[in-house]
Parts: sequence; C-alpha cells; structure tokens
Amino acid sequence: MTDAAGSEPLASGFAWPAGTRAAACFTFDVDAESAILAIDPASAGRRSVMSHQAYGPRTGVPRLLRVLDRTAIKGTFFVPGYTAERWPGVIRSIRDAGHEIAHHGYLHESAAALSPEAEERVLVRGLAALDAAAGVRPSGWRAPMWEASWSSAGLLHRHGFRYDSSLMDTDRPYQLGAGNGTSLVELPIHWSLDDWEPYVYLPDLSGSGAIASPVDVVARWALELDELVAEGGLFVLTNHPFASGRASRAAGLEALIRRAQAIDGLWIATCDEVARWVETLPIEPVADERPVLSLD
Repeated sequence: MTDAAGSEPLASGFAWPAGTRAAACFTFDVDAESAILAIDPASAGRRSVMSHQAYGPRTGVPRLLRVLDRTAIKGTFFVPGYTAERWPGVIRSIRDAGHEIAHHGYLHESAAALSPEAEERVLVRGLAALDAAAGVRPSGWRAPMWEASWSSAGLLHRHGFRYDSSLMDTDRPYQLGAGNGTSLVELPIHWSLDDWEPYVYLPDLSGSGAIASPVDVVARWALELDELVAEGGLFVLTNHPFASGRASRAAGLEALIRRAQAIDGLWIATCDEVARWVETLPIEPVADERPVLSLD
C-alpha cells in the first residue's frame, strides 16, 4: 500500500512470531563527543563539555552493560564512526558482551543536509571505522539526529543493510521501499521514547536546563510500553550512555526492562532480530515519495 494520505501500511501480512503479541528493542546511541562536534566543532575546546560526552563511553557504557547482563537481554548499540575511532576498546566491549552494533553515521551528520554523494561517503567512512575498531559489519542504520534523507533507503540497500530505524510514521515494523523494486525493513522510533529530550542539558548547545527526574521519565516510557503492547506494536527505546548511563537513570532503565520482561507475550529482541523476522513476512513495501509543493 503506497497511498500517502491513506491507511495503515501494515494491515495486510503483518504478524509477530507465534506466542508473542508485541516486541521491544532497547537501543543505545553511543554518540560520545561526535553529537556535539557535529553541532559545533569549536566545542572541542570546551573541556567540560567534552567530559560530559566522554561520560558515555567511559562510565555509562560499562554501567549499561552491567544492567543488560543482570537482566539477561541483548541491546542494539548505534555507533558513529568517530566514536569507534576514539573509543575502540569500548566498542569492542559491547561486541564482546554479545550485543548488536549498528551504524550511526561518522560524525553524527544530518543525512538530510547532505547530497547523496556526500551521504554515501559518510556511510562508507562509518563502515570502515566500525570494521577497524571491532571487526563488525552492521546490518542496521539509524540516521544521526533522526534526519534521514530521501536518498537514505536506496543507499542503505545498495550497501547491504537489512534495516533502518529513523522514521516515525507508524507503530510497527514494515518494509520501506528503496527504489527499483527493492526494500529494507523500517523499525519506527519517536522523540517521546528518546532520553535526550528530558535528560540532556549543555549550555548554549542543547536543552533548557529543566532536567527531568528518572521517576517521571520511566513512568512516561512505561505508559507507552503498555499501550504499544496493547496495540501489538514495536517499542523502540533510544538511550544515550552519556545520559541514561548515569546512576539513577540506569537504575530506572533496569526497572523498566524488568517491567517489560514481566509482560506476557512481549518479545524483547535486538533490532536485527526483529528485522530478520519482518523479512519473512508477505508485506508490500511502502514507497513514499517526497512531497512536491506548488507555490504558484
């Protein structure tokens, strides 16, 4: 179904594995310094700001790996190439713990701001960095800042990716058209399930200074989890180790994971595992087209 104004694209052919009624992916964007340097390269000279970002790989990732180990689940870690180059041992620790490593740009660039040629160069550079640091070839990609371009799907398919996790148009996975009759799996996300908005404050760079309590944030996420399970949807939580890796926030995340584990019929999986399942389903790809405006 491709009607841009029309109906739910997953009504025909979609089903979760037998014995399950919904799925959840716990994902982590290991941005470290890259997210800030992409916004403001001059921030490299602000040591306190850089230390705020370094908290992710230095302290947050180890703490979050312990949370995942205690709860016995596997997560998906989206890693910019620059992070892999700067913190290769940390990326190997994620790999060695058995978690999925996926692609998240090179220097956390907005794909929407790049030409197709420049976007491809960034994609290839990120792949090379992940390979050099940890010997991994990712199957999935998430657009930095969730700013995919209209060229992204085709580039991802051409470079052998299985899935994208950057779009926000529905509550379940689907096949996203990638041009010329090809497709890849889309695993939808949303700002409300991202920890950046409630937790991150950096003067002159991000946030208002109103930093939320993990009690309130986790309660909000739990509401969304419960309702997405009731709807038979996919819950994709996005955490950043420099934010949710802090002590009370990691404890809140662990409580949320345990709550999810107690839900009957909820499949907790990596993004790659969900995408592999969706590939088996008889779903017609959604082939969205860029809106065309007439200003006459």
